[in-house]
Amino acid sequence: MSTPRSGIRVDLSAGPYSASIASVGATLRMLQHDGADLIVPFAADELRPAMRGALLAPWPNRIGDGEYAFGGEAHRLVQNEPETRTAAHGLVAWTDFAAVEADADRAVFSAVVAPQPGYPWRLRIDVEFRLGIDGLAQEVTATNESDTAAPVGLGGHPYLTAGAAGQRSIDALTFELDAARVLLVTEDRMLPDRLIAVADGAGSRDFRHPRRLGGTVVNNAFTGLSRRDGRARARLTDDEGRGAEVEWDERCPWVQVYTADHGVDVDHRVGLAVEPTTCPPDAFRSGRDLLVVPPGGSVGAGWVIRSVGR
Repeated sequence: MSTPRSGIRVDLSAGPYSASIASVGATLRMLQHDGADLIVPFAADELRPAMRGALLAPWPNRIGDGEYAFGGEAHRLVQNEPETRTAAHGLVAWTDFAAVEADADRAVFSAVVAPQPGYPWRLRIDVEFRLGIDGLAQEVTATNESDTAAPVGLGGHPYLTAGAAGQRSIDALTFELDAARVLLVTEDRMLPDRLIAVADGAGSRDFRHPRRLGGTVVNNAFTGLSRRDGRARARLTDDEGRGAEVEWDERCPWVQVYTADHGVDVDHRVGLAVEPTTCPPDAFRSGRDLLVVPPGGSVGAGWVIRSVGR
């Protein structure tokens, strides 16, 4: 029996929740509550569409020109997004992780980023998925197995939906994110331009109060997050208030929001990417919120996706 193109599949269940993890990219392939999709799914034997549900490590988003300096040395990565001339979304999105633990409601995947041109450090990435009555918790840990400090950024890339994925556009859905500032990017390369208050620019990126998306186009990182009990939240719902919520702690001071306007027609605005991240785009070059992990040290990030309104 051949292995599905998305890798080994591990299915989880707990109460009204069910989830499926694909080993390639340690990808959250499906998450449902009582049969209703909370994220945009894809078939187990399908090549994962773009970054849908993938893990972002050892950096999220883009590095301009794929070039950066760290530890007094210059490094050059492959520009895997040629249209923006950037190195995008890290090095593990297409890595086949090993499933090292698997139970009915919990799974752990692990992979190693080997030293390579542009990233000469050995980094172990462990990803834990736990499904419970409060939703799906994903915890990512990066451990530096090199003898020198390593730069690291972490993030996730789930595409939220409300109702049956693929049967409605996000235009009819309502989004809420209590963030005070948004990072504007250049139109041609999607690289950081300037950080502004969300109320500026006619408030087109102000989601501090629930707002129907309509035709709003967003592909920006937000920060200045309002937190309750130390946790930030973003919520996508339909007209009945049913949908999905992502929650994360202080380890992710940023969240990238993307309305999926740049994909092929079948993926056009089919879901809303809500990506908690430890750093903003281009952090390997700016140094902003970049994690520097000493030899033998570890850093982590985590988030929870749950159903709301049901």
